[in-house]
Parts: sequence; C-alpha cells; structure tokens
Amino acid sequence: MGFADQRFDVNLSILFTELPLLERPAAAAAAGFTAVELWWPWTDTPTPGQSELDALKKALDDAGTRLVGLNFYAGRLPGPDRGALSVPGEESDRFRANIEVAADFAASTGCTALNALYGNRVEGTDPGTQDALALENLVLAARAADRIGAVLLVEALNRPESPLYPLVSAPAAIEVVDRVNAATGLGNARFLLDIYHLSMNGEDVSGVIAAYADRTGHVQIADNPGRGAPGTGSLPLEQLLDELRAAGYDGWVGLEYKPGDRPSAEAFDWLPASARAAN
Repeated sequence: MGFADQRFDVNLSILFTELPLLERPAAAAAAGFTAVELWWPWTDTPTPGQSELDALKKALDDAGTRLVGLNFYAGRLPGPDRGALSVPGEESDRFRANIEVAADFAASTGCTALNALYGNRVEGTDPGTQDALALENLVLAARAADRIGAVLLVEALNRPESPLYPLVSAPAAIEVVDRVNAATGLGNARFLLDIYHLSMNGEDVSGVIAAYADRTGHVQIADNPGRGAPGTGSLPLEQLLDELRAAGYDGWVGLEYKPGDRPSAEAFDWLPASARAAN
C-alpha cells in the first residue's frame, strides 16, 4: 500500500488561504485534487445569505471539486474558539441556528460528513452543565446529518494547543460518540481521527487505529512537530495510513496541514500527481 492507495482531500481552510475563499476550489483542482473539505467558512455568522452559499457552491462546481467534509459553525477558526455547541448563551444559540443551514448546504454539494467541534470549557460554568448542553446540540446535529444521509463527526483536539477543550484524547471523543448514538438511536455519530492531534497528545496512534478504526468516519493528517506536510516532521504517516486501510478504513483522508513559507500549490511534492484525484 502507501500514499498512492489513499483517498485524499484538501482542507481549504488551512491550505490555499493566501487566496480568497471562492478561488480556492479552482486552486485545489489546478494542483490535481478533486475533493476538498472546509471549516465553516463564515466565521462571523452561522447563517450567511443564500447568495454567499450559492457562490461557494458554484465555485466548487465550476472547479470540479467535491466537498467531502464540512464543519458546523465553530466560532473563530483559526483563533481562540474551539467550537460553540457546549458554550452556554449566544454561542450555543448560534450553533443551533447553523445546524439546518450547514446540513442543507452539505446536501446541496453532496457532502456526507459534518464535523461538530465540542467547544471550550467556560470559566465559572459547571462542566456537567456544558456536557448536558453539548449532548442536546449534538443530538440535533446528528438528526440533521441523518436527514441528508451524512455522518456526524466528533473530534479530539490536543491539550497543548487547546487547553480548555475537554476532548483531548481518543477515548474522550469516543465516549461522546457513544452518548450521541445512544441518545438518537441513529448510529451516525463517528470519530474524526486526526493523527496530528493524537500525536500531540502523546497517544499511541497505532493503538488508537486498532481500537477505533471501525468507529472512524473521517481522518485528517499533518506531520509533527510543526503541523506541516508529510515528511516535514517525524510521524510515520504512510505507515499509519496503511494501518488504517488494513483495519478496514477506506474513507477520505483530509490534508489539514500548514504549507509553511511557500505557496500552498507547492506543498504537495510528497504526493504523486497521479494520487491526487480520487473517486
């Protein structure tokens, strides 16, 4: 196996960000990719106007790129926020307002994976209260995802970079996945296995793959240290992706790394051009 046997997509919220949003799908296509993913692109609003949604869909369609992953509204990304759904008050309300908007946009593009970032702990707020709110909102999100034939993704981040985020291990994220599935009975909540975040947490990534590959709905990669392209750090990414394939995962692998001090179009020299277009 190897890199050439994987199904890669490009995260347009961390790569090609030197370009305006609507130019990024075409840039990804020019680099040879046919699939992309996005964090919620409108960080200032969970409910952009229909014209903005239509413009992004047109950019994706015109470029011949398929959207395969989309975050629900998660606050300021990149920035200090790590999600909104467990944050009481305005942010939780904004997340709820976004659920159907994001699901409908995903459906219009054929996207079948929606990522719901959990949100930071809030000083002075009972963690149990936040967790109860999170479950309520994740249930709503799972039902919206099910309506369009999509999975709901729950992601573990890493403690060094996200010290207030409570899901900083694979077991913590899996526990939330299980709670959501138990509450909905839909079974469409899945683990987003981000190899960079797991490695930053010091987890045994091979062990996580062996334990949870069958519960994984999406994979993201970046090398460590540095969150750069494969080969810029010390992670055995090709080996780990082979382990995922051997464990039965045949889904998308999102390229969620920083291009470094070069244009994004030059940050894919590790991947043969023939391996960039995926069905």
